[in-house]
Amino acid sequence: MVTKQFSGSPDEADLTRADSLAREIFSDIANKWALLIIEALGERTLRFSELRNEIEGISHKMLTQNLRMLERNGLVQRTVHPTVPPRVEYTLTEPGQALRVTIDGMCDWTHRYLGHIEASRHHFDS
Repeated sequence: MVTKQFSGSPDEADLTRADSLAREIFSDIANKWALLIIEALGERTLRFSELRNEIEGISHKMLTQNLRMLERNGLVQRTVHPTVPPRVEYTLTEPGQALRVTIDGMCDWTHRYLGHIEASRHHFDS
């Protein structure tokens, strides 16, 4: 991969980096599984199997990949307890909780405008 030399001011470079990071994070979390994981965790701490049972249709592989991505982005905290077998728990971090509030707002918006959206789709499709 070839990186392009940035020729602007340090402030512009910071904004460019922030914009790039924001797009990367949006890309990571803008999938149905990540949003469902964040909603399922809510204010609770859950084990892997409990999370999997909460999210209908998610495979072991997809849950693992999304939990790792959310942990990498600092949205989920993974805690391994030194027991046999090891007990692993997941909980939302402070930034994860803040994102959950935003997701809840999006869900509220969807519920509020569901009738309008359905009518628009019906009109468009006919």
